[in-house]
Amino acid sequence: MIGGLFIYNHKGEVLISRVYRDDIGRNAVDAFRVNVIHARQQVRSPVTNIARTSFFHVKRSNIWLAAATKQNVNAAMVFEFLYKMCDVMTAYFGKISEENVKNNFVLIYELLDEILDFGYPQNSETGALKTFITQQGIKSQHHSKEEQSQITSQVTGQIGWRREGIKYRRNELFLDVLESVNLLMSPQGQVLSAHVSGRVVMKSYLSGMPECKFGMNDKIVIDKQGKGGSSEDATKSGKQSIAIDDCTFHQCVRLSKFDSERSISFIPPDGEYELMRYRTTKDIILPFRVIPLVREVGRTKLEVKVVIKSNFKSSLLAQKIEVRVPTPLNTSGVQLICMKGKAKYKASENAIVWKIKRMAGMKESQISAEIELLPTNDKKKWARPPISMNFEVPFAPSGLKVRYLKVFEPKLNYSDHDVIKWVRYIGRSGIYETRC
Repeated sequence: MIGGLFIYNHKGEVLISRVYRDDIGRNAVDAFRVNVIHARQQVRSPVTNIARTSFFHVKRSNIWLAAATKQNVNAAMVFEFLYKMCDVMTAYFGKISEENVKNNFVLIYELLDEILDFGYPQNSETGALKTFITQQGIKSQHHSKEEQSQITSQVTGQIGWRREGIKYRRNELFLDVLESVNLLMSPQGQVLSAHVSGRVVMKSYLSGMPECKFGMNDKIVIDKQGKGGSSEDATKSGKQSIAIDDCTFHQCVRLSKFDSERSISFIPPDGEYELMRYRTTKDIILPFRVIPLVREVGRTKLEVKVVIKSNFKSSLLAQKIEVRVPTPLNTSGVQLICMKGKAKYKASENAIVWKIKRMAGMKESQISAEIELLPTNDKKKWARPPISMNFEVPFAPSGLKVRYLKVFEPKLNYSDHDVIKWVRYIGRSGIYETRC
């Protein structure tokens, strides 16, 4: 299991060192310091292999926790232990800082004796540990001047969601447009109800206190621009615009600018956050059309044919496609023929489940089933529940497009062009049903 556990400060000095197995030597301590902490390029991977030794490491503020092993261990279990170790230390002496680790090194060694035995994790529940390790941790009472000013500005200032002094070697911005399309369609292909619920999720790794501007093809914005420009431009942009029914924003968004200019301007929080939620009901791109055909052959037989058609560009691929065709309660057997994918009758769920890994746009596929029924005294007709569908597509069914994403940081020497930006669209099925 774990061969050794080491805690370093930001300079690479060892604060806590405990070796559990003979195959981990003192040179392992130096190897991690040189190759990870003092590395020229930022190490993003939480697992580093150095000279046949694997180092699993996590960072809390300016403290590194590293577990070293030469065995083929369960990585998830090692990380679970490291995070649990952080939780235990926080419960005993608060913030994990260099000062607190130095003040409580006797307590930390005592905790390690209890929660690691010959490299194997033992009971690490804080409540259980506090029953027999009753020593209270020494908490640092004072903050540095810098920390005090940060706390004051964060509590009393306008920007409570972001602290000052954040620095990254690479400035990156990730934007995900995640949409869920909901549909109820009649057997004849008439849309009874349809709406899209969407979220814009961002991950920002930006230095300083940058200001971001985010623009999308909202119909009100496009119409405003159309009035100012030529009529040809307006009609072009009008086709590409979407009408958002309602939306909610993260607290960082300046609502006054959105109301007046319809531009989303904000100082982003650090890390991952949900920028906005929205809902739209008009001009929805329905990724799939389901065409059902159910024919009753007497009282003991049912013939079902389901055709699915993909209604998007042929260059795009849909994934994780699953069609569920309900069957009567008195079904005794099912014979299936499908052109693509795998189909199976699940008696416990009273449904035929048809799965397709991938399907390109502008294609169609079908499944045929002969369902044998047991004779029953029940005079009630089968209610014919709707056929449901699950899928994932690489575009936004609402038609939302990111028009621009700009970053401004006047204090630090980096511009919008220096920021690496990633935009991704994912459309998933919500309740996507077709009556049969």
